[in-house]
Amino acid sequence: MTGFDMGKCFPNRRHPVTAPWIRMAALTVALVVLWGNLGMVTSMGAQAGASIQVDAQADTKDNAKNNTQANQRLFDEAGLLSGAEQERLEDALADCRKKTGMDVSAVTAYNDGARSAMEYADDYYDYNDFGTGKDKSGVLVLIYMDAPGRRGGECWISTSGNMIRILTDKRIDLILDDMYDYLGIQDYYGAVLAFTRDIEYYVDKGIQAGQYNYDTETGEISIYRSIRWYEAAFAVIAPAMIAGSVCLGIKSRYSMKQSDRERANSLLAYRADAKYRFGDVNDILLNKFVTSAPIPRGGSGSGGSGSSGRSSTHRSSSGRSHGGGGRRF
Repeated sequence: MTGFDMGKCFPNRRHPVTAPWIRMAALTVALVVLWGNLGMVTSMGAQAGASIQVDAQADTKDNAKNNTQANQRLFDEAGLLSGAEQERLEDALADCRKKTGMDVSAVTAYNDGARSAMEYADDYYDYNDFGTGKDKSGVLVLIYMDAPGRRGGECWISTSGNMIRILTDKRIDLILDDMYDYLGIQDYYGAVLAFTRDIEYYVDKGIQAGQYNYDTETGEISIYRSIRWYEAAFAVIAPAMIAGSVCLGIKSRYSMKQSDRERANSLLAYRADAKYRFGDVNDILLNKFVTSAPIPRGGSGSGGSGSSGRSSTHRSSSGRSHGGGGRRF
């Protein structure tokens, strides 16, 4: 079959030609649709960015709130302090923790009728996970009011870890002495502030000589032993001097040099045959004087202890060891 030409078959028919205005209209519609899609994508991106920024701000606020709660060490559950006093005491407790390297907390509460002041303070310290280091070193002071509207109560200081050895029974009594005058006039702000000052003072002084822990439940005694710098220096220098003198003595003997004593004996060799004669000598007692003085007994320390270095300890409900002491006001 031979090919044929359509143009020849239909000589009067023309090929279709698209008008220019139709092409322009189609291009315009395409640009409008594209622009709309770009605007939608930009709007969605802006909304997503704003959402991310809001989420980031919310996370920042939550983290700041959590950090504030984690750093809080003043808990005025009895409502004894004003807002301004709480802020100042929170700052004082933070400074005390920074200076001492120990955890320092203060709590006010009403007697719950189920726990003593000692039990309440120990539990509050343990179950809030207070303390620094592996031994949870720190101290908490509790102002335990009898009831709302009543002025009386009990102040208890609970110690843990290394703070047990620093705050002996005697030192705790002295801290309570400083707080007592403020508690008597219902100046709870002044009482807690005096507590922080005393903690800084005694931590700076360190563990006193002769300190020991006494377990009131088992009677076990744990003596604190430490070597001070001058004791270590003496332990090194004294043996070195003795060893040096022995070495010098041996060296001088083997060098065949006579000592001053040996030279003096050689000069007195002519008296080798000298004889000694002994005679009777009588001593006569003319008078006798006897002087006597009473030996004072040491006063009783904190908690009936005969030593100011004693720290009385006990076990809390969590099984951890605590020291401390308290007093009614």
